[in-house]
Amino acid sequence: MPSLTVPQTPSGGTPISLRSPGSTAAPAHLPTADDAVAHTLLNCLLREVSGPEHQTVVTDGRLLLRLPRRGVLLRVALRRTSLIGAHRFTGPVSEQRDGDWTEVDWRRLAEYTHDELSLRTGVRNEEFLEQIVSSHAAVASALAAPRADAAPDSASNDRLAPLPAYLASEQSLLFGHRFHPTPKARTGDPRAWSAYAPEAGASFPLRHLAVRSGLIAEEYADAAAVAPLDRQRTDVPEGYRLLPVHPWQYETLREHPLLRAALDRGDVIDLGPGGQPFAATASVRTLYDGETFLKFSLNVRITNCLRKNSSYELSGAVALTRVLAPALADLADRFPGSAVLREPAYRTLALPGPDGTPDRALFEGFGVIVREGLPKRLAPGTTPLLAAAVADEYPTGPAHISRLLDGADERAALDWWSAYLDLLVPPVLAAYFDHGLVLEPHLQNVLICVDGDGRPAQVLFRDLEGTKLVPDHHADTLAALPPEVAGPMTYDAQRGWDRVVYCLLVNHVAELLAALADLHPGAEAALWARVRATLQSYTDRFGCPPRMAALLAGVPLPAKANLLTRWERKADREAGYVRLPSPLAEAVLGGATGARVLRGTTGGAR
Repeated sequence: MPSLTVPQTPSGGTPISLRSPGSTAAPAHLPTADDAVAHTLLNCLLREVSGPEHQTVVTDGRLLLRLPRRGVLLRVALRRTSLIGAHRFTGPVSEQRDGDWTEVDWRRLAEYTHDELSLRTGVRNEEFLEQIVSSHAAVASALAAPRADAAPDSASNDRLAPLPAYLASEQSLLFGHRFHPTPKARTGDPRAWSAYAPEAGASFPLRHLAVRSGLIAEEYADAAAVAPLDRQRTDVPEGYRLLPVHPWQYETLREHPLLRAALDRGDVIDLGPGGQPFAATASVRTLYDGETFLKFSLNVRITNCLRKNSSYELSGAVALTRVLAPALADLADRFPGSAVLREPAYRTLALPGPDGTPDRALFEGFGVIVREGLPKRLAPGTTPLLAAAVADEYPTGPAHISRLLDGADERAALDWWSAYLDLLVPPVLAAYFDHGLVLEPHLQNVLICVDGDGRPAQVLFRDLEGTKLVPDHHADTLAALPPEVAGPMTYDAQRGWDRVVYCLLVNHVAELLAALADLHPGAEAALWARVRATLQSYTDRFGCPPRMAALLAGVPLPAKANLLTRWERKADREAGYVRLPSPLAEAVLGGATGARVLRGTTGGAR
């Protein structure tokens, strides 16, 4: 089991302290790839399969979990239990055979999961085991790779140099989503992954195409929004427009017949790589040069989805930037510690196909979305850090909460937590209740901006792809958009609320709370009490609609069913939810014991 190497911030970087944490109950070492994959599968089975069917129990410091259709009883040791069942595991998984416990490796556990889901659903998924193998290979590769002190090449890029801690946070996620069965599954050439993956510390120049002006398609909220695309090169011939391209995507599409023909006749000119290097962020396809984010298409499957910008997503990003301007201005005025990074432009290649309309593969494959950079919204004197890196189960990078708190006592940790909740929660709730706006504040869509002492000072929300409108609030706006753009831009009120509660409380708040509870294991109930206090404070100020009253009363919390969604090969938009017992009810926090809540979460093995 390799020892954890803590990246240090180079001189001239962020002023926040990145010293090693003090002695805590958190793990001192990273898990092996075998254990990481096995634990992730157990997380999914506990949340979506065995837990809801009352086939789990916690006893003697271990979780027992039965796969009832497969007839397998599994066991794993616990580092810490959780009030919502999101327990921390340690060491190998064992299965009971003939009355004895025998270690079971991740491959066999994956096969058991495959068999259980086949029997549960009556269908098979031939991709499932292959995707788990792919995810394991990616984790193993990330663990084996040398970890640089900060983002590679940052010292050679004037725009990237001031942000080593931010880039290190984007590139520190070695294990991925711990409630997704294949968090690091991916297609594509492994050699390409080593050149372009964030966990490899990738930083590289873009490829650039000069395209005849009549073959460019673009939309923008204002004319200046395309400047980040045009500034990349100055050697563009007259009558042409510059189209920046992810170099990996260019290699994927360069042999497309229509593109080859356009290159041969000079309608498209390959200018080659050049300009300032861009660093890969956690999403892989979104790159950052210190001034602007560019979200590219990649014909690569990561976790569930092929990561390309569909045509409706290209138009939808710009449409949302336009129509949300009043709502976002109101939220920024009422909650000055928060901001949303807009996506004010896109550009792509519109080469006509045989029917005279732009070829879809090229139109979507070369689509690039401009997202505002950090200088546009970042509060002065703060350092942005990816929330997923702050909340990671294991301290794989300098942004981890253990580094920010630097051995602080429980009271200081609770104060930090309250300050963060006050920044994060109110604008998300107000967006939904006051503006019919469904933000998607999961851990990878939020930046925690901290001051020189590591305290939260601002939150930035990003990625309009997951931002949706509730039709009842936006009927006129949606009617004015093409149906193919308006349709994917909406959630009905209930589905939107489930998405808000899942992303905000289950994916984000509960996971960062868990990382804090690792540092102070006796504080979990107090941490949840701070969450409830933040929600109550919101209702005291802005009113208590029925959905908020139900949340405070302790209704079960929706958790996205990533395992079942992956098994059924559904789009993320179609994902279902399982319900988790809530630790927010006043009776739970005021008098019920953790053991009582735990039994409600895990049921009994039988």
